[in-house]
Amino acid sequence: MKIREIEEKDRRMEQIIKCSLESFDLNIPGTAYFDPQLGSLAQFYKQQPNASYWVAVNGQDEVIGGVGIAPFNLKKGICELQKLYVSPEAQGMGLSTELMKVALCFAKQHYTYCYLETLKKLHIATLLYRKFGFQLLDSPLDGSEHNATDAWYLKELS
Repeated sequence: MKIREIEEKDRRMEQIIKCSLESFDLNIPGTAYFDPQLGSLAQFYKQQPNASYWVAVNGQDEVIGGVGIAPFNLKKGICELQKLYVSPEAQGMGLSTELMKVALCFAKQHYTYCYLETLKKLHIATLLYRKFGFQLLDSPLDGSEHNATDAWYLKELS
């Protein structure tokens, strides 16, 4: 397995994200499921300042997961961890941890804080975020776009 920046050919990421959300009955408005950029993640992240999206690929160069960092609502010093998803066949192998390391290393170079939005029912994800030092907030930061989320985290990058 290797992790690299997303390329135009990596369209499987959209399928991984949608299938993952469907598996939790989260294919609802207010989640990443309806984000207009899902079909063009490579282009979307290249157009933003201090942003990137990485994919993990297996030995056959098939995309098996990904994660992104982008500015949060153009607030100075705050980025957002976005679209951390791993395909079912690659879950339980530590891939999310490796993707988080890459994303947070990048984030530390450009931002002071990293924000993320999720749902409490995604227990494994919330454990991962806490493991990496994210602190649960009482409410979303102003400018949040995913109104179906019910858990918001912030991490000071140092």
